[in-house]
Amino acid sequence: MSPRLECHGLGGGHGTTVAFRDVDLAVDEGTVLALLGPNGAGKTTLLMTLAGLLPAKGGTVLVEGSEVANGKAAAANRAGVVLVPDNRCLFPPLTTEENLKVAARRGGPTPRDLLPTFPALERRWDVPAGALSGGEQQMLAMARALIQEPKVLLVDELSMGLAPMVVESLFQAVERITVEHRCAVVLVEQHVTIALEVADRAAVLNRGAIVLEGAASDLASRPADLELAYFGTADADSQLVP
Repeated sequence: MSPRLECHGLGGGHGTTVAFRDVDLAVDEGTVLALLGPNGAGKTTLLMTLAGLLPAKGGTVLVEGSEVANGKAAAANRAGVVLVPDNRCLFPPLTTEENLKVAARRGGPTPRDLLPTFPALERRWDVPAGALSGGEQQMLAMARALIQEPKVLLVDELSMGLAPMVVESLFQAVERITVEHRCAVVLVEQHVTIALEVADRAAVLNRGAIVLEGAASDLASRPADLELAYFGTADADSQLVP
């Protein structure tokens, strides 16, 4: 069986600037890949390329073994790739329910079908998204992605600007999503410890290249190697872990 999401030799960037190159990744159904790395490493650009929002500068993206058209966000979305961006991109004047209705698909889940995954949203059902707390907005952004029935869920900086207690509940939601919705999840995250706790595998992107990859539990047990991957040179220190 093919991985749910694959990319081979993928390169990308903005305009003439190359942000990453020769990236090979694979994520299975119902698993989480934590994409780690320092600021400016190209993580967000990689997610946007996987989602078709930026054209690749080389390589291929496949969902369930079928190649996704390069730089075509609508094609990636039809293939089942959904991005939760770091700015959440909600409609502030619309209520929680209305934000979900906008993204709902004919014959798919209804807004209330998402409440078992995000029960805290029920008491904020009729509140405009702009009046929600940061954690509630992130829950809504995740719910809006799930209502599209993604095969691949790309989440950029889940914990940005949020209190530790809120962050913990959001990562618990990610674990529920993999079990209940069977998504393949790629999670860009700066909180390395908690990301490695929820992830099945992890990869460190630095200076535009994958410099360390392996089982999340293995990487968590090797803090010195993680630190080297973050701050060392990409070419000299590259390692792959079974």
